[in-house]
Amino acid sequence: MKRLLLFLTLPILACGGLADAISPTGTPLAPNAAVSGPNTLSSPDPENPPLSPNVPASEPNTTSSPAPQETSSSTSLTDTPPNPPINASAFPNSRDYEWRFVAGGLNRPVDIQPANDGSERLFIIEKPGRIRIYQNGQLLNAPLLDITDRVNDSGNEMGLLGLAFHPNYTQNGFFYVNYTGSGGNTFISRFQATGNLADANSESVLLTVDQPFPNHNGGAVTFGPDGHLYLGLGDGGSQGDPHKNAQNTNSRLGKILRIDVNNGDPYAIPSDNPFGNEIWAYGLRNPWRISFDSASGDLWIGDVGQNAWEEIDYLPAGSPGGANFGWSIMEGNHGYDGSAQPGLLLPAAEYSHDYGCSVTGGYVYRGSMPEWNGIYLYGDYCTGYIWGLIFTNGGSQNELLFETRANITSFGVDESGEIYLASDNGNLYLLAER
Repeated sequence: MKRLLLFLTLPILACGGLADAISPTGTPLAPNAAVSGPNTLSSPDPENPPLSPNVPASEPNTTSSPAPQETSSSTSLTDTPPNPPINASAFPNSRDYEWRFVAGGLNRPVDIQPANDGSERLFIIEKPGRIRIYQNGQLLNAPLLDITDRVNDSGNEMGLLGLAFHPNYTQNGFFYVNYTGSGGNTFISRFQATGNLADANSESVLLTVDQPFPNHNGGAVTFGPDGHLYLGLGDGGSQGDPHKNAQNTNSRLGKILRIDVNNGDPYAIPSDNPFGNEIWAYGLRNPWRISFDSASGDLWIGDVGQNAWEEIDYLPAGSPGGANFGWSIMEGNHGYDGSAQPGLLLPAAEYSHDYGCSVTGGYVYRGSMPEWNGIYLYGDYCTGYIWGLIFTNGGSQNELLFETRANITSFGVDESGEIYLASDNGNLYLLAER
């Protein structure tokens, strides 16, 4: 069994083939310690069995570190909300769970989103330019939207990449997408839908961003608890951020952008954005999936590394804008163009490229299984490993939970808070009790 090394760090200010069954590991990861992990996907369909377990003997979880602390810098973290949600204090035994097959036949799915309109539908982005609908246990043939006529997916990291539904979608039918279009540039657009059909001619382009290279486009689109739209953009591509976009607060590349789509034409800049432009946070290489905890409002970011380290970044709810996550000065906790220095917010977790190649950011679980409540789940595209991360009792725990062997392109949650994953071979799976 391949051994996995993962270093758990703090967000501190300081100085980058699916198996028939996926099994849980249930093995804790201690700092600087290698641990083994298993394999887990599952389904009642004999042709698509679950991602189910092949697990080593369990060990007590001993990983802990101080909880994120408030700092004195301009990127200081704020206290947790006055009434924080109740979270699990330990990881469940992952052998009791599986990633259950629920749908197949998707064409390179890269995002999974609910409309939160009471319909219980899931909307799944296909990279070539379609948004598919999963409803009542079935993947519908007709897409919500087909914009293959304007999406440029000629590069592996190009295409239709992100989707978010307006908080008032039930009333206005608005949803927002991120795609690479003409010239390989990024388009942030709004469309309008009625029922299960969106009008492809309803497109309103809010923002375009020139992309100097075909890779590192980011793609995340999500609404925050404040009602603003957050956008994850990569550093512009090539390697090593040759234009040094990520540290340039006049460039939209290598950033989390934050815009007000309820005011302005086509949007307004929130008055508390730190630089007077769209930028909310910076110093990112290629944020592949960002999410807000639906209960606490905390922000989680999976940032794809360069040659050595993948990272998970974290901002507690209420944090001011202006956080600098360090790229390309740092790759994870390690110097890249420079070395650790004051004003950089280092990752909540990282892992070496010896054990993966590309992080896929996930979600905090808030579904019907209380033993999972508050656990942030994330994975790696190449190895299919899935980890959980929680803050408990003034410390943090990180544990390798599943080895799926799936090429994990995205996680997603439904209206009930249940968590799904999509694999690059076109399958959709749900975390479920065995």
